[in-house]
Amino acid sequence: MGLSVHLPEMNIKEEEVKLLLAIKLLEEGLVSLGKAAEIVGYSEKAFVEIFIHRGIPPIKYLKLNLAKEFQNA
Repeated sequence: MGLSVHLPEMNIKEEEVKLLLAIKLLEEGLVSLGKAAEIVGYSEKAFVEIFIHRGIPPIKYLKLNLAKEFQNA
């Protein structure tokens, strides 16, 4: 599914608009971290690094599978 949005002329690059949209959708709980990263075209790791760079704590958006973590410990 594709989505097309027509915005007034702004001095903002398309990549920045996608990034802001992905961050907001994630914050609202409408998409997962992986889906938000996909919207922007980044890996999850790169997307988390952007959060850190912007001062947004990414930990509340990471789904930790504790059972898997215990198995790997």
